Amino acid sequence: MLLDRFLPRIEFDSYEDFKENYQVNVPEDFNFGFDIVDAWAKEDENKMALVWCDDHGGEKKLTFADIMRLSNQTVHFFKSIGIRKGSVVMLILRRRWEYWICATALHKLGAVLIPGSLQLTKKDIVYRSNAAGIETVICVNDAFVIEQVERAVQETDRIKNRVMVQDHREGWLNFEDEIAKFPQVFERPSGDEATRWDDTMLIYFTSGTTGMPKMVRHNYSYPLGHIVTAKYWQQVQENKLHMSVSDSGWAKFGWGKIYGQWICGAVIFAYDMDKFIPLKLLQILEKYRVTTFCAPPTMFRFMLQEDVTRFDLSSIQHCCIAGEPLNPEVFKRWYELTGLKLYEGFGQTESSVMLANFQWFDPVPGSTGKPSPLYNIQLIDEKDELCEDGDEGRIVVMDIDQQMPTGLFVGYYQNEELTQATLGGRYYDTGDVAWRDSNGYYWFVGRSDDVIKCSGYRIGPFEVESALIEHPAVVECAITASPDPIRGQVVKATIVLAAGYTGSDALKKELQNHVKKATAPYKYPRIIEFVDELPKTLGGKIKRAQIRHEDSK
Repeated sequence: MLLDRFLPRIEFDSYEDFKENYQVNVPEDFNFGFDIVDAWAKEDENKMALVWCDDHGGEKKLTFADIMRLSNQTVHFFKSIGIRKGSVVMLILRRRWEYWICATALHKLGAVLIPGSLQLTKKDIVYRSNAAGIETVICVNDAFVIEQVERAVQETDRIKNRVMVQDHREGWLNFEDEIAKFPQVFERPSGDEATRWDDTMLIYFTSGTTGMPKMVRHNYSYPLGHIVTAKYWQQVQENKLHMSVSDSGWAKFGWGKIYGQWICGAVIFAYDMDKFIPLKLLQILEKYRVTTFCAPPTMFRFMLQEDVTRFDLSSIQHCCIAGEPLNPEVFKRWYELTGLKLYEGFGQTESSVMLANFQWFDPVPGSTGKPSPLYNIQLIDEKDELCEDGDEGRIVVMDIDQQMPTGLFVGYYQNEELTQATLGGRYYDTGDVAWRDSNGYYWFVGRSDDVIKCSGYRIGPFEVESALIEHPAVVECAITASPDPIRGQVVKATIVLAAGYTGSDALKKELQNHVKKATAPYKYPRIIEFVDELPKTLGGKIKRAQIRHEDSK
C-alpha cells in the first residue's frame, strides 16, 4: 500500500476524528508519475491499472508496469520533439486509453498538461495557445477536432507539434508509431530537470459566465489532495474497478479517473462512449462488474427511465454523484431499485472534493454533506460575516493566508493580479451559495449568479428543480431567472418531459400547482417551457447561463 507513505493515519473512528486528525504529507519532490505509477509497477508488475473499452468492440487492459513502460517511451518521444520541463501541452483525447500514458509521461517530464474538450473550436484553441503558450497538441482522431486544430495552427505560431492517436494524417505525427522507436526505461531527472511539489503540473481553463476563460493552475501536490476524493468519498477499493463518467477535457476526470484512484491502488475502468445512452451504460456496468461508480445526477435521472431491475448491478458497492446537486427524488428511486444510496460531493475545477457525504454518516437526500478535512469551510454573508445555521451564505475556504490546503489551486497561470485578488486575502470565495443545518449538513442553493431575486425574495434554483422532479411528467429541468418588468426577475422552468407526456397549458398549470404544494408557493415557476433536451457541458452540467442568455435576447 502506498497510502502510508503520505498519510500518518489511514483509518478513522468517526467523521469528527477524520475531520480533526486527517493529514497528508507532501514530499518536496513528489511526482505522480514516479511516486505512484512507477512505484506500483515496481511493487507488483502484474497489478492492474486500467481497463478500457469503447462502443466499437475495442478493449484494452493495462497494468501499472505497462503504463510505466509506455509512458517512459512517450517521455523519450516528447523530448525528441522539443518538449521539456515547463513546456505546455494540450491533450484532446476524449476517454482514449492514450490519455493516461500521455499524462503520466508529461508529469514525469515536468511539462504542463492542459486537458481539452472535444467541443473546442478554432477560436478556443487559438486563445488557449496564445494565453498559455501551448507548443504541442495531442488529439483523438475526430473530424471536428482535427479541423479546428488545423485551422488554429494557421492563426497562431505557438503550436509546433501535432500528434494524433488511432490514425495517420499528413502533417501529424502518429503516437503509437513514434513511441515504438524509443526505449522503455527512463531515469528520474535530477537537478534543474527534476520537479518539485510547487512546480506547475496542470492547467484547467474555466468556463466562466463572463469574460474569457481563466487558467486555473495546480501544482504537483494536487494529486495528493484527491486521496480524500477517492478513498473517503468515492470509497474506491484496491484492485477493484472504479468508474467515473467524465471526458478527459474536464476537471472531473482528474477527480475520478486518475489521481486519487491510482494512489489508492484502484483499477480505473474507462468506457469511451460515443454518446451517453442510458441502456448501454447499464449494460456496461453489468458486464464489467464495476465496484464503485460516480456519475452526474443527469445520468442517474436518465438511467431511471430504463427498467433498472433488468440489470445485475450487484457488484456495485458504492455510488456517488457530483457536478450538480442531487434531487431527493432521484436518490429515493435509485435506492428503491438498487439498494444503493447516492453519496453527493461538491467541489470545483479549483479544488479537490470540498463537501461530501462520507462513510461515517448517512447521506441525507438533497444535502451535499459535510466539509473535507483538507478545507476550513465556512459560510459568509454579504457583510463577510460568518452565517448562523439556517442562513444562506457564500461557501468560502478560510485561513488560506496561514496555509494553502493541499488540493486547492495555487493561482491563475500568468496572471498574478487576478491570483492576488482571489487568493491574496484570508479566504477563497467559491462563488457558490449554501446553508448549513443544525447537524452540520450543507445544502446547496446555487451559484451566486444563479440565485433568483423575485419581488424581494431570494430563490435558489435547486429546490424548485427538486420539487418538479418529484412529478412523474418531469425527467429533468433547469430553473433560471427570466427578466420581468414588474418583479425584476421571475422563476422560469425549462423542462424535458418523460415518455407519454405532451406539453400543454393544462400540464403547465398542474406543474405550477405541484410546486406550490411541494415548497413555498412564491417559488413556483411563472414561466414554463418544454424542450426536447437541455443544453449541457460534456461533463453533464446544465448550462443555465446559456438559457438565461437566450431568454435575454
